[in-house]
Amino acid sequence: MEKEFQLWEKIKDITYQYLDFTLNYRQSGHPGGSHSKAHMLIALLFGKKMTYDIRKPEYRFNDRLILSAGHTIPIIYSVFSVIGDAFDEMYKQTKDAKYLIDEDKLVRYYDLLTFRYNKGLPGHAESSGKTLLLKFNTGPSAHGLPASVGQALALKKAGLQDVKVFLIEGEGALTAGATHESQNGAWAYGLGNLFWLLDWNDFGIDDRPFSSVVYGTPDEWFSAHGWKVHGTMNGHSWQDVYNTIKKAVEEANDNIPNLMWFKTKKGYEYGVYDNKSHGVPHKKNSEIFWETRKPFMEKYGVEFIGFGKPAPSDPYEERKQWEENLKIINRVLTSDEKLLKYITDTLVEIAETLPKEAPSTFVLNQNPYKDPAIYDYKNYPDWLFAKPGENVPNRAALAKWGMYINGVIGRKYGRPLFVATSADLTESTNLHGFGLGKDDFAGFGVYDREKNVNGAILPSAITEFLNAGVCAGLATVNLSKNPYEDFNGFWAITSTYGSFMYLKYGAIRLFSQMAQDSPIKFGKVIWVAGHSGPETAEDSRTHFGIFEPGVLQLLPKGKIINLYPWEHNEVPVLLAAALATDINNIALHLTRPPIEIPDRNALGIPSHFEAAKGAYIINDFDPNRRKDGTIIVRGTSTTYNLIKLLPQLRKDFNLKIIAAPSFELFMMQKEEYRNKVLPLEDWMDSMVITNESKKLMHDWIFSKVSEEYSLSSDWDNQWRTGGTVDEILKEAHLDCDSIYSGIKKFVKDREKRIAKLKSIL
Repeated sequence: MEKEFQLWEKIKDITYQYLDFTLNYRQSGHPGGSHSKAHMLIALLFGKKMTYDIRKPEYRFNDRLILSAGHTIPIIYSVFSVIGDAFDEMYKQTKDAKYLIDEDKLVRYYDLLTFRYNKGLPGHAESSGKTLLLKFNTGPSAHGLPASVGQALALKKAGLQDVKVFLIEGEGALTAGATHESQNGAWAYGLGNLFWLLDWNDFGIDDRPFSSVVYGTPDEWFSAHGWKVHGTMNGHSWQDVYNTIKKAVEEANDNIPNLMWFKTKKGYEYGVYDNKSHGVPHKKNSEIFWETRKPFMEKYGVEFIGFGKPAPSDPYEERKQWEENLKIINRVLTSDEKLLKYITDTLVEIAETLPKEAPSTFVLNQNPYKDPAIYDYKNYPDWLFAKPGENVPNRAALAKWGMYINGVIGRKYGRPLFVATSADLTESTNLHGFGLGKDDFAGFGVYDREKNVNGAILPSAITEFLNAGVCAGLATVNLSKNPYEDFNGFWAITSTYGSFMYLKYGAIRLFSQMAQDSPIKFGKVIWVAGHSGPETAEDSRTHFGIFEPGVLQLLPKGKIINLYPWEHNEVPVLLAAALATDINNIALHLTRPPIEIPDRNALGIPSHFEAAKGAYIINDFDPNRRKDGTIIVRGTSTTYNLIKLLPQLRKDFNLKIIAAPSFELFMMQKEEYRNKVLPLEDWMDSMVITNESKKLMHDWIFSKVSEEYSLSSDWDNQWRTGGTVDEILKEAHLDCDSIYSGIKKFVKDREKRIAKLKSIL
């Protein structure tokens, strides 16, 4: 290996120059951690223990790479530039197709000119474009860790235990709670295909070492969680770094996750060290910048343009100098035929070891995601729906639907459609149904790392952050032959109290960004906000979820579908309708208490199938009476109590009443239908009723006048207290009497409302 180590050293030297010139001229980015990770990254990419095709980053059997320390993306761009430039030069010289890499699939030296500019190379790690080999968007501390657990789990469940997930992180992020959850989860799921590489340099941003605030060493941090640990105190020794990686991979156990730690110097060969090197490049063309260029110039017999001089004052000349110096670095690479051949032939050789066909253990040979049984809610079996007069909570429908959907797919394809995880709330939030069987189908049951890898229910503890990241990571693993066209992998569903949904927002946000920008198709995740609203009465205000589910609206329009079924029978209908769209994030809001299933025929209310349209008319205007206004209602107790009042409301007023279970689904309907349900004139003359906070109905509230008359749990801008459901609904002014009084005032003030609205408009 000694000859290879010499070549790795030159790759490192060229990489550092690409990196440092980029940060010098851009005056932005993170040099310290980028420098300290060079040895582990180069040894991983060229050491033949990570198996991948650099030319086809989308290939389904590639080992996966996550840069959890996403701020150190400059080292990725720089190493990828060395590789991209080498392949370009070899293809130019030989015209051999094995050296051809599409320009949009890997970084080249000239791409470094775009670093941290709009539409250029992003400032943190993103899985798209020229860095598609990276498999998760990262940057927020420790967010990549649970995603790596989800990706390794997806591969294991697919029968691809030999396909590995490598993650690079620094010990600063290990102080985040996500690390503890991920360490436990990786052990619980038996992820022997998961390998974390830890850059242990003892510094982050602040002016103190992490060892002054965190006890122990990587051996203690990970051995205590059941991981296999390998490491070296010489993180800048090629021999020691390579041996650590080699030993970890070759001695891996099928059911034990792996850590490799490397003691490094933050800012290695940068001239500034430790926290001072974290996110502050050398001043442009400063003395220390040029001083640290000297070893490279002397070693490789080159001189950089403008050496020892200040940066040109003219922006054009400055950029020209930047580009010319990148070209000088590039020529050091391209003029070395031995190095070019080593880089390209080594990576081609690694690629050639990948399986060309799915191994016999692969369980995803068929793709279930186009099966109409998933989406055809009108042909769902009758047992999925409750009968009029039954008292059942809407959450109970999720358990039955999960049993059906995983059952119908399980019978046909031998695998679950959904993998489910909840923070010790599996039965409480009704996710247990995804593991249950019915009739001749036994069900997939609970996952076990040795006895039941095909299990659909993950045995999770109180790990909200892990569960969210696992679902997001799992849904990004696309094992289709044509990943740009189809998805084949696993969908995921995770639940918690609606009041705790903020704990999952980081993963939701990153997953949504990836789904938007990645050319590879991703799966879907259902985020269940269980026990939402004031109906979670006995648990009191800490658990209500009146405001907190609003995080599920904090995505761009079209990136998430929120579903608010008010009763049991709307749940499977809304889920089927949402899954039939191309939107990856689906939020399902459910409540705890049982309510009586309405006799829709007797009440003259449309079928629960109408919920699929996102909004439907419960009661229309009597054309022979003067219109009194429109009521838009959402939520369980609010709609239930309004239905109980329906005979009286029909007698006393002439109202249009609209059930609004999903604004996003409603906006997907044809304009003709939308105008029939909620034409502008009716919307202008409307109020809303919701069991959540008023601000979470913003899509349905037409104006401040409408808002003034609307009814919600936060009517007095106070946190609700606790007690029985009836007591809290009365306190929230959402009991039958309060709803009737609010509607009566809305009707009584109609002329005043219209006048005020006209003055505003």
